[in-house]
Amino acid sequence: MIMTILLILVAVGFAWNLGVHYTGAVMGMPYAARSISLWPALILIGILTILGATFASHGVEATVGQQIIDSHLVTVPDALVIVLAAGALTLLYNYWKIPTSTIQILVFCVVGVGLAGNIPIAWQTIGKLAIVWVCAPVAAFGLGFLFTRLLDLIIPTELARAQTQALAQEDAQALRHHSWFARAFPGVALPQEVFPLKKAPVSQATLFALRWLPFLLVCVGMAASFVLGANDVSNATGVFILTHLFSFLLAGFIGGVAMAVGTLTWGRRILNTVAFDVVKMDLTMASAAQGVQALVVLIAVTLGLFTSMNQALIGAMAGTGFARGRETVQRKQMLAILRGWLIGPLSGLMLAVVLEWLVRFMLHLR
Repeated sequence: MIMTILLILVAVGFAWNLGVHYTGAVMGMPYAARSISLWPALILIGILTILGATFASHGVEATVGQQIIDSHLVTVPDALVIVLAAGALTLLYNYWKIPTSTIQILVFCVVGVGLAGNIPIAWQTIGKLAIVWVCAPVAAFGLGFLFTRLLDLIIPTELARAQTQALAQEDAQALRHHSWFARAFPGVALPQEVFPLKKAPVSQATLFALRWLPFLLVCVGMAASFVLGANDVSNATGVFILTHLFSFLLAGFIGGVAMAVGTLTWGRRILNTVAFDVVKMDLTMASAAQGVQALVVLIAVTLGLFTSMNQALIGAMAGTGFARGRETVQRKQMLAILRGWLIGPLSGLMLAVVLEWLVRFMLHLR
């Protein structure tokens, strides 16, 4: 009973940390572009994460809980080792600012417990996941390039950049005199006041698209928030399925609520960091990158697989930059991601094996 309570607490804490960690990955760009204000962004992330985790995560939960190792041979201490190892490594790498994938760490923690505990491992599932992990950033790069080129055909680059700069200069204090909607969604509600379009004639179609571009960016951020819940909740709550503690629906809901609480309590710092220290893109590029991220990860989720939200976003950002002939993602960042592909899985595997041996030695299991 104590082990079960401890497992629930650790899993909920891990989900809380995931909510904090991925806040910037789903709403950093809309917030940076002033399409949405801080608290509306955080609230939307929280609500949509809960919905995605509760109703769209079942396939991914099944993969973690039933298709990597034989769940009938997994005990509560085994599950506790998995979530402890994955959670500890995620915290450690976040603190050291080493870009790794929480999903890859978790999967290899499950594999580590299987190896150390003599539990059969479904290597074909690992192979499928590995293919998705490699293909997702590559696909995001290609789609980011394509979507940016398509949007550039509708909205000239110079207009998108001018609009982005105008929105960035909008005085937050001045918004106090506007409606609550304008304060919550300044880029959506006040486009006609900030568009510097009087210097050159612009077609009605371009003007319409330009004025609705901030709305598009908010929408793709909302889509990414929903996909975040569906894709990442199983990192923390897949152990509930593995140990048959809760149903898919309840496990997803518990994890989604914990992620939402993480977003609302500590997500503000992450959102500000991503928005003002990392992201330097115009509205067209941001819409393409954020939309591609949501699309690529959603495709993986519908197949019952999962992939890194951050790696999909970085791949999409690289594609949008390539479409513009400039480097939005530095080579140093790409090399760091490649290192993360090696460091994350290996460290997850090794730590899980060691902890599983220790637990079995202390509890005299099998």
